Amino acid sequence: MGTERDFRQLEVSEVYCPTCGTARPVRRHLLLVLPTGNKYEYRCAICGTPLGGKDDGDASEYNAVLNRTSRLTGGR
Repeated sequence: MGTERDFRQLEVSEVYCPTCGTARPVRRHLLLVLPTGNKYEYRCAICGTPLGGKDDGDASEYNAVLNRTSRLTGGR
């Protein structure tokens, strides 16, 4: 049986778009890289209408950026 964690890892592939009037494929756009994870927005692949969003809770990208910045500034 699936867990809430499994459910949160699902990715949207198609959503009803009110502008197009039918289900359309979506594109995921990264909005923010946060210490608590990344924030994404789903947009219609045809017309670009925002259709929803998702926070993934994966802070690995934030930590990678932080580590690269730290190396460039000498740990300051």
